[in-house]
Amino acid sequence: MTADVPGVMEISGALTRLRRTTGLPVAFGGLVDPGRRQMRISELSGNVTAALRALAVASGSGLGGRAVALARPCAVTDYSSSRRISHEYDAAVAEEGLRSVLAVPVVVRRRVRGVLYGALRTAQPLGDRALGEAVAAARDVEQALVAREEAGALLAAARPDAAARSGSAAAWEQVREAHAALRALAPRIADPYLRSELLAACGLLTPGTGAPAQALAPRELDVLSCVAAGATNAAIAERLRLRPETVKSYLRSAMRKLGAHTRGEAVAEARRAGLLP
Repeated sequence: MTADVPGVMEISGALTRLRRTTGLPVAFGGLVDPGRRQMRISELSGNVTAALRALAVASGSGLGGRAVALARPCAVTDYSSSRRISHEYDAAVAEEGLRSVLAVPVVVRRRVRGVLYGALRTAQPLGDRALGEAVAAARDVEQALVAREEAGALLAAARPDAAARSGSAAAWEQVREAHAALRALAPRIADPYLRSELLAACGLLTPGTGAPAQALAPRELDVLSCVAAGATNAAIAERLRLRPETVKSYLRSAMRKLGAHTRGEAVAEARRAGLLP
C-alpha cells in the first residue's frame, strides 16, 4: 500500500470495512489519476492473485470505468457475459475468478476521485444491502478526502509569524480561527502522519510560554479553542461532533483547571499559559 499518496489509506480502510459489513469475499479499489480520466486499482482485500493490482481503468471502460463516467454505482451479475459494459479487463477479472461485481464511485465536490469494488466468485445478484454498504463506504472516503483538503487549506493559511509581524488584530483572529479549525479537524483524519502534522501545526500557532497548574485534556483544549474563535456551545458541538451537554462539561472542566469563572477568563488564562494563540 502506498500510504504517502493522499486517499490511499482511506480507500484501504473502506475496503476492509466493506468486506466486514457485507461478507463479500473480495473488495478492491483505487483513486482516479490526477488530471486523467482513469482510475488505478491499488488496494485489494481478499484477492488470491495479483491480476487486478495496478490495473489502469479508463473512464467509460469496464464496470469501474462506467461508474467513473456516470458518477453513480454500477453492478453486473456476471461480469464476463454482461452486455452493459465493455470487456477490456475480462482477462484480469477472470484470472481472479470474479463473477458478480459492483463498483461505487467516490465523488468529492462533483468530481469522481476513486472507485470501490465489491465482488463474488459466483454469478448471483449482490442485493441492496451490499450496494448500500458500498455506498456508505464510498461516502466515508469522500468525507475523509474533504477533511484532507480542508486540512491542507488550513495549514497553508495558518501564518502566525505574519500575524505577529503585522500586529493586525484581524490577522490574529484568522490565526485563532485556523487553530480552532485544525484542532476540530484532526480527530477526523485517518492518516496518523497527517493527523500528527495538524497537531504539530496547532503547536506552532501557540506561543507555548507557560503551562497551567493542571494541564488541559485534548478535548478541553479543542472546546476552548473554539470558544476563543467566538463559537457558541451549539456551534462547537456541531464542529466537534459532540453533544451540547458534553461541550458544556469539557468547558466547565477547563475553567476549573484554569481557575476561571467565565468563558472569557478561561480563554485569557489559556492564552497567558501559551495554550492558545
